[in-house]
Amino acid sequence: MSALFDAAAQCLAACQIEEKLRLTQQTAHAWSRGLLSVISHDDPEPIGEPGHPEKPILIAPSDVPKRRLGTQEGLIALIHAVAHIEFNAINLAWDAVYRFRNFPEQYYSDWIQIAMEEAHHFQLLRNRLIELGSDYGALAAHNGLWEMASRTAFDPMVRMALVPRVLEARGLDVTPGIVNRLRNAGDERTVAVLEIILRDEVGHVAIGSYWFKYLCAQRDLDSEQTFLQLVEQYFTGQLSGPFHYTARQQAGFTETELAALDRIATSAAQRPVGR
Repeated sequence: MSALFDAAAQCLAACQIEEKLRLTQQTAHAWSRGLLSVISHDDPEPIGEPGHPEKPILIAPSDVPKRRLGTQEGLIALIHAVAHIEFNAINLAWDAVYRFRNFPEQYYSDWIQIAMEEAHHFQLLRNRLIELGSDYGALAAHNGLWEMASRTAFDPMVRMALVPRVLEARGLDVTPGIVNRLRNAGDERTVAVLEIILRDEVGHVAIGSYWFKYLCAQRDLDSEQTFLQLVEQYFTGQLSGPFHYTARQQAGFTETELAALDRIATSAAQRPVGR
């Protein structure tokens, strides 16, 4: 029986888009048929850069140009940015499988499901870019998601707190507003794609919440206090509201956590520039 961790490493290392998508589907199929073992014979390699195509060129988040959504160029830029997030999310899911050992089998089932769904999201967005006369890689992008993966590679509890529950959860807040603007502009094709992504991402954040709380319980830690401590310790960006309470509650956030996030975001927004 082959090792799941070896298969996940292959998915991570694949550079070509089609190969990464094919290996993702192949590994998920093998897992569903019981052909992959979670017995680990070695330790995971230190985290490095995952396989990715030569383009898009990666630049600093502050250097990514801003474009107006009301233009064709702005729509392409928006879809390209989301496609890049979804491509990164495939790698994030496989790294969560590869890096963190000795979990219940359900943990690996959950993250393999996420890898499959992120790959599907990416394909939908790429198809939409092609319909609009562009493609993935045509614009520059930033690497913020993977940088957080690197910073949290030492501990699955920190990874679950910071990647699904901070970075990916932001999509739950902003996507409904984008959907409304696109619907008002008559772009139902892009709306349909984003609605699929939003539905699935609630489930992805919920999985992150579940395993974060599982690890807190294993370590006899209060999950609410621990989450807020980890956000303050490891998240160097600015938390921005408003937060989509309903979607976040469906994804495993408590009222106490949401109230605390509101306070942090309000405090940051009121802080004078430069401080």
